[in-house]
Amino acid sequence: MSENLNDQGRGQDMATITKKKLIHTISQSKGLHPNDVRNVIQAFLDAMTDTLSQGDRLEFRDFGVFEVVERKQKIGRNPKNAAVPIVIPARKAVKFTPGKRMRKLIES
Repeated sequence: MSENLNDQGRGQDMATITKKKLIHTISQSKGLHPNDVRNVIQAFLDAMTDTLSQGDRLEFRDFGVFEVVERKQKIGRNPKNAAVPIVIPARKAVKFTPGKRMRKLIES
C-alpha cells in the first residue's frame, strides 16, 4: 500500500494524499468495497478525535503517539510594525511524535 501512495511523488514534488485517495488505494489493494473502507476510516478518525478531545493520549506502536499539549502564552511581532507586541494566548494543540519505525523510514 505505501508504494502506491508514494508513487504520487517524493522529495520536492511531495503529493497530498486525501482521504478519498487513501480509501481508493486501500479498497484496491485489499479488494474491499470503497464504502466499507470509508466507514472504517471515518470511525477511526472519529474515535481519535473523541479520545484527543477528552485529553487522552493515543499510542500506536512503531507508528507514533498523538497527545494534547498546552502551548504557553507568548509575545509575537507584526512584521509590518515590529514595535507593537502582539500577545498570542495560551492554547491546546495536538502533538504527534513519530515512533521508531516511522522515524527510521522517514530518515532513510
